[in-house]
Amino acid sequence: MTIVLTPDQQAWIDEQAERGRYPSVQAAITQLLDERIMELDIEDDDLAWAKPLADEGLADIAAGRAMTLEAHRARNRARLA
Repeated sequence: MTIVLTPDQQAWIDEQAERGRYPSVQAAITQLLDERIMELDIEDDDLAWAKPLADEGLADIAAGRAMTLEAHRARNRARLA
């Protein structure tokens, strides 16, 4: 497959590879495509499976079965002390 980049895209990819952000131009393009594909897959997920879990968490909070972040951190500091 041949992909034609715009001059700006090519310059950006080349610069990123030269700076060492990616080991090569090919690696940069592959990683960027993989990341975008994953983003699109997440956007397309209907997340219906997560609703019962969210509802359970909200019920726990309403029933007082939750801990603040600060209380969690304090408990962990005490455990590590």
